[in-house]
Amino acid sequence: MPFCRNCGNELKANASFCGGCGTQADNTPVVAGPPDIGTVSFDVIKRERLKMVKIELENSAFRYEASAMHYMQGNLELESNVPGVGKLFKSLITREKVIKPVIRGTGTVHLAPSFGDFTILDLENDEWILDQGAYYASEMGIELGAFTNRAISAMFSGEKWFQTVVAGTGKVVIISPGPLETIDLVNDKLVVDGTFAVARTSGVELKVAKAAKGLFSSYISGEGLVNTFTGTGKVLIAPVDNYYNTLIHTVRMINSNLMNVRQ
Repeated sequence: MPFCRNCGNELKANASFCGGCGTQADNTPVVAGPPDIGTVSFDVIKRERLKMVKIELENSAFRYEASAMHYMQGNLELESNVPGVGKLFKSLITREKVIKPVIRGTGTVHLAPSFGDFTILDLENDEWILDQGAYYASEMGIELGAFTNRAISAMFSGEKWFQTVVAGTGKVVIISPGPLETIDLVNDKLVVDGTFAVARTSGVELKVAKAAKGLFSSYISGEGLVNTFTGTGKVLIAPVDNYYNTLIHTVRMINSNLMNVRQ
């Protein structure tokens, strides 16, 4: 049975590309088994009001968002495999970075610092749908894919046509503009007026709806269209940006207003 030479996932019969990472399938069969047998650990540390993700590797590997590597020490190698045609096409539509580099070996890696908040999800045969830009890093046992939103949701929800899907067993690091709050749904509905829903489990469906019944009622309520999450599962929201991101947004808004006045 062939396995992907990059991520170790089982390849479908006569597949040209790996369904997990998009790497072109090799004609030479790969021996079954995981690509790495060591350990990997993720930790979030604080430095000068910024936050960084620290990864300790022992004969192991992890995947991360392109250009996020800050510095690394040890017997480590960086791999950047060319993705499949399908993923390259998706990147042209979504403008997301489709190449997810891999660092393999033994040592310590620090990813780029940020004013945002990092959260480590521990998946156990789970599947999560992430907001664009939320994915930051993951273990090799996590498969990356794409979820296609319905046309009306893609146009009006703020979540675009494609969202990143993470599935499997292992740890996933996501980034958000503020601390996350977990909303548990059991055949329930969550209404969000904005795009601050960062992630949801696959059992939760996203739709765009009018805030109130009737077009006129929605208009006079001042809410217009809202995002609704229905079903059973979890939704992670960042209802409030942290202090630093709020300050950055405020400064940008002031600068934009000053530019408009000068014009």
